[in-house]
Amino acid sequence: MTAAAKLRTSEHVRASDLRAAALLATEATHAIASMAEGVHQAVWRTLGAPSGATPEQARGLTGRVYQGIQGITGLIGRSLNSALIRLEPLLQRLEGQGDESPERAAIIAALNGVMGDRLKVSGNPLALPMTLSYQEHVAQSAQGLEANLASNKLLIVMHGLCMNDAQWTTEHADGPINPAETLAQTLGYTPIYLRYNSGLHVSQNGRLLAQRLEDLVTQWPSAVQEVSALTHSMGGLVMRSALFYAQQDGLRWPALLKNMVFLGTPHHGAPLERAGNWVDEVLGSTPYSRPFAKLGQLRSAGVTDLRYGHLLDVDWQGHDRFRRKPDSRQPVPLPAGVRCFAVAATNAAKRGSLADRLLGDGLVPLPSALGQHADPARCLSFAPEHQHILYRTHHLQLLSSPEVTRQLLQWLA
Repeated sequence: MTAAAKLRTSEHVRASDLRAAALLATEATHAIASMAEGVHQAVWRTLGAPSGATPEQARGLTGRVYQGIQGITGLIGRSLNSALIRLEPLLQRLEGQGDESPERAAIIAALNGVMGDRLKVSGNPLALPMTLSYQEHVAQSAQGLEANLASNKLLIVMHGLCMNDAQWTTEHADGPINPAETLAQTLGYTPIYLRYNSGLHVSQNGRLLAQRLEDLVTQWPSAVQEVSALTHSMGGLVMRSALFYAQQDGLRWPALLKNMVFLGTPHHGAPLERAGNWVDEVLGSTPYSRPFAKLGQLRSAGVTDLRYGHLLDVDWQGHDRFRRKPDSRQPVPLPAGVRCFAVAATNAAKRGSLADRLLGDGLVPLPSALGQHADPARCLSFAPEHQHILYRTHHLQLLSSPEVTRQLLQWLA
C-alpha cells in the first residue's frame, strides 16, 4: 500500500495532527524543564544559595544549563512547526476528504476541554472552532439550505465539557438514541448542533455563540418563528451566557427564544473543580511541591469556570483563576418570558441531604443542577413542574435516557 493510499484510508489521523503533536511536545518539554528547575532551586534555597532572575530560576552554570534546554527546545519547536506548515498542504492533498472518525472527534473534544485555551493561544490546529451544523453539514451560513427541508422552528443542541455534537447519539440494542432527533421528528424542530472549544471561558463561548445565532436566524431560508435550546452540562452555562450578551447587545434572536432545557447543568458549579483548586493550594504550600502545582494549573479556563458556574467576563477578569476565593460571580437570573426546564440526576436510589450534596450524578450535585442556592439572589426559579429528577443515573446517562426523552416531549409539546 502506498503512502498516499494509507493517508486516504486513515480516519483517525489528519495531516495537521503532525504539527499539533509537535507543538504539544514542545510545550510539554518547556513545562517539564521548568518544573525540574523549580525543584532544583527549591532545594538550593534551603541551603542558603541565591536564586536567579526569579525565585524559581537557578543561577550560575546550573541556570545556564536550564536556559540552554529551554532555548534549544524553542528553536527545535519553531523549526519543526515551520517545516510542517510548508508540508501540510501536500499531506492534505494526499489524505483526501474522508470524514473524521468518531474516535478522533472524541479525543480532540476531550483535549480541548482540558487545555483548549492553551491550544487556541498557541495556534495549535487541534483547537476547535465554533461551528453550527445541520444534517451533519457545517452551517456557518444558512443561505445554502433548502427552504423546504428546514422548518422555521430551530432547536439549538449544545454539548458539555470535553464532548462534541456527535455524542448526542448513543448506540443501544434497539438502535441509536438521540433526544434531539426525537424532538425534531415528533414536534417539527430543525436540530442545529453546536460544536465548540469547551476549554475557553464560558463567557468567551457565550459571546461568540450570541453572534453566531444572530447570523443563523438572519440567514435562515424562511422566517424563524421559534428558537429553543437543548443543553447538556456546560452547554447550559454557555447558552445562558450567550443570552445575556445577546440581550445586552440588542440582538434579534432572544425575542424568538421560547424554551431552554438544561440536562445536568452545573448552574452553581461542580465539586470536582473545587477539589482541584484545593489541590493547587496544597501543592503550593511548600517550596518542594510548589513547582508541581503547575501540573494542576494546566486545566483550562473552561474547567475553572465550573468551580462556581461563571457566565460573564466580569466573573473571571482581573482574578487569578487558580487562587482560592469565595463565590463572587454576578447573579444572572433565568430570563423572563422563556420557559426554562431543569433535569437533574443522582446516583442514589432516593433523595437525601447527603446524596444531594455529595453524590449528585457523579459530577454535578442536585442543588446545582436545579439552580438552588443558599443565597436567594443566586437561586434560579425553575417552576416545580419544570423540574425532573432521575435516580440511579449518571451524568452522561442523561443523554441516552428514554425517561429524559419522554419528559422533554411532554414539556415541549
